[in-house]
Amino acid sequence: MKTQKNLGIWMDHSIANLIDLDSKKNTKSIVSDFTSNTKEEALNKSESLMHNKRQQMNEAYYREIADEILNYTNVLLFGPTNANVELHNYLDKDLHFKDININVESADKMTNNQQVAFVKKHFKQS
Repeated sequence: MKTQKNLGIWMDHSIANLIDLDSKKNTKSIVSDFTSNTKEEALNKSESLMHNKRQQMNEAYYREIADEILNYTNVLLFGPTNANVELHNYLDKDLHFKDININVESADKMTNNQQVAFVKKHFKQS
């Protein structure tokens, strides 16, 4: 039987904190390139350009997170926005993730220590 590797990801649309409890360095962050400055620049040109740019940058952000998820068997997506649901939908379309157990939970803004405690509690119950 293959070892269970667990990953918690606290995320919103701007940053994802990847929490691997078995790793020496507990967390790693992935930052989205779609910032308020990018949004403003694109919006000055046209609204449809802004939406296209956001879609492309969100997809690149989700792809970067997805590359990390491939190394795990159990993943918890949580956070204060619907970014975790969007990522889950993105992963559902890709067969590479069919054998990975992915759970989605909503959570408030949290400190790094609260995020680690949330992940520990979740995987202790599993």
